[in-house]
Amino acid sequence: MQPYFFPYLGYWQLLNYVDNYVIYDDVNFIKGGWVNRNKILLDGQEHYINLPMSGASSNKHINQVGVGTDKVMKGKTLKLLEHAYCKAPYFENAIKIPEQILTHEYENLADCLVESIQLICDYLGISTPILRAQSMEIDPALRGQDRVLDTCKLLKTDSYINAIGGQSIYSYDAFRKCNMQLKFLDMKDITYPQFGGAFISKLSIIDVMMFNSQEVIAEKFLNAFDLVEE
Repeated sequence: MQPYFFPYLGYWQLLNYVDNYVIYDDVNFIKGGWVNRNKILLDGQEHYINLPMSGASSNKHINQVGVGTDKVMKGKTLKLLEHAYCKAPYFENAIKIPEQILTHEYENLADCLVESIQLICDYLGISTPILRAQSMEIDPALRGQDRVLDTCKLLKTDSYINAIGGQSIYSYDAFRKCNMQLKFLDMKDITYPQFGGAFISKLSIIDVMMFNSQEVIAEKFLNAFDLVEE
C-alpha cells in the first residue's frame, strides 16, 4: 500500500492483520489523493487537513517529493486539529502524534509518512514489520498488479491481502497462477460518539484516537472487519 497522511481505520486494520506490510514509497505521487491529506471532524462536518509539500508532481515518486518547511502552514494544520478536538476525551494523548509530525523537519514526504505510520502503530500496539519498497529489489519496470505479484514473490508469501477497494484492480486468476491466495479486508460499520452529533464515518485515524481509548481501538476496532475471498 502507498503511505497516506493519517489514513482511516481500515488501513490500520490491514496493517495489524498481515504478517508483513510493504509501503510503496517508490511509486508516483498522485495529486488529489490521500498521500498528503485526510479528513477530520470540524464543527460537526468533515473537513480536509493537509500536509504541506514542496516540489510535488505526478512525475515524481513519493520518496522524491519534499515536505514543506513553512512553519506557519504546518502550524495552521496543527491549530486546526487542536480547535477541532480540544474537547475530545483523549485529546491530550492523541494530539502528541500529529504535533510531533508537524513540528519536525523531514527530508522527503515518504520519510515523514513512514514515521507517522510507525508512531501510530506504537500508539495502538501494532507490531507488524513494516518494509519499504525502495529498499527491496522489485523490478522497476513492473506496474500495478504485476508489481504486487513480484513483491509477494520476493517475500515468498502464499497470500496477499488488500483493502476492499482493490477488488476492481486485482485478479483472483492472476494470483492463483502464482500459487497465491488473494483476499480483501472489508471494515465493518464502526460507530462511536463524536460530540453528540450525527456520526461521520471513515475520517482520519486521528478522529478515532481522539474519541476512543488505545485499549478500545486495539482490542475492539482493529479486529472489526471481514475477509472477502473468491
